[in-house]
Amino acid sequence: MKKQTGRVRLTAGRVEAFSCPADKAQAFLWDTDTPTLMVRVTPTGRKTYVFESRLNGATIRMAIGTVTDWPIEQARLKAQGLKMLVDNGTDPREIEHDRRIAALDMKAAAIAKVEAERAAALTVGEVWAIYLEERKQHWGDLHYRDHIDKASAGGLRSKRRGAGNQLTKPGPLAALMPLALGELNQSTIEVWAAREGKTRASSARLAWRLLTVFLTWCEQQPKYAALLPAKNPAKTNKAREALGKAGVKKDVLQRGQLAAWFTAVQNLQNPVIAACLQMMLLTGARPGEVLALRWEDINTKWKGISIRDKVDGTREIPATPYMLHLLAALPHRNDWVFSSIRTLDMSDKNIKRREAKSSRRGTPLATGEVQETSSTGHISEPNNPHARACKAAGLEGLTLHGLRRSFRSLTEWLEVPVGVVAQIQGHKPSATAEKHYTVRPLELLRMHHERIEAWILEQAGIVFDPKATPGALHAVAA
Repeated sequence: MKKQTGRVRLTAGRVEAFSCPADKAQAFLWDTDTPTLMVRVTPTGRKTYVFESRLNGATIRMAIGTVTDWPIEQARLKAQGLKMLVDNGTDPREIEHDRRIAALDMKAAAIAKVEAERAAALTVGEVWAIYLEERKQHWGDLHYRDHIDKASAGGLRSKRRGAGNQLTKPGPLAALMPLALGELNQSTIEVWAAREGKTRASSARLAWRLLTVFLTWCEQQPKYAALLPAKNPAKTNKAREALGKAGVKKDVLQRGQLAAWFTAVQNLQNPVIAACLQMMLLTGARPGEVLALRWEDINTKWKGISIRDKVDGTREIPATPYMLHLLAALPHRNDWVFSSIRTLDMSDKNIKRREAKSSRRGTPLATGEVQETSSTGHISEPNNPHARACKAAGLEGLTLHGLRRSFRSLTEWLEVPVGVVAQIQGHKPSATAEKHYTVRPLELLRMHHERIEAWILEQAGIVFDPKATPGALHAVAA
């Protein structure tokens, strides 16, 4: 664009009075003392000192600064310095560019230093929380709860029945949570393992495995990797030895113990828990898989049950006659098969205490009012009721997972194909033929599963008619 030219000796008054004509995009006022210096003004009134010269036959122009920031004499000195560079064959724009790059590099280095210092100050607990939030969507509820429990600081009122005012204890990883992530080295973890291995080795082993995976994740995050050793500090023989090896669990129901177990379980006060425990034994499913059953997972028409499998996502198992009988007797109070909602009545030994507590809150309970006792809507793992039933039956030490082991062991009496049992229980196939060539439909599984169920009930002394309509009659102990 053609510029408005004019040369005068720049003074504060002349610079102040200089303005841009209405029909121009910009106007220039050149200095007579320093010919390479001029003032540029725009229609908005913004005035800037500008250097202009020629280098290698081309015009170069650089802004020096606004007239409010630069006194005239300093602008002249700056323009004279730039002219000297041009006379020596140097493009001042390149120098300015390099200066800006250097300034940006310095700023970036300063920011990186601050971020590094901030990262170095991060505690294990802070990074653990970020890790859980990122990975939660890839885990099951139980696995996520393990991460919460093992790192818990404790000190909360226990929710276990009969615990009273007891407070929860810190999880095995709680002592590591306040440490800076960079302090989580081999020595620190080995000392931790030696201490925890003496008092709660089983819980600490699980915590150690969770910690090992957590540190592997940290190694894959650039902002945390620099804080940790090159090798995962949890993966040491010393830590592994301090925590010991998990013993081989052999708690299992023998054939001759089935009658005592069924009698004790069926005598439990809560019929939902009684049905849940029987289903764990008769399906060989993992406890968490049984507890997670929803009514929509039960197909009474085709007699199938969809199990949320931790290995393959879901698996379909037969709904055998006795299981359908148990399920038909359960109330449909919410989405869960084994709901934790129950109706209070006057036979409840705690009814008076509950009514008194509710009255103090101003919300008295009415007899028969439905009460939900779990935030999930379904019962939690019934370890305590099962332990009480086993004690009554003289079978102390039998765990919920022992019921899964029992199903597998009891099928040996019937010589059921191993692949059938594995498919019902949700175990991964162990042979190539099983993985790639054997496809068992639900009907084939049902043939074997109904035989297993009938034999277990027979050994337990339970008389049951598999042809009866589900829920139409009750099983009778012989």
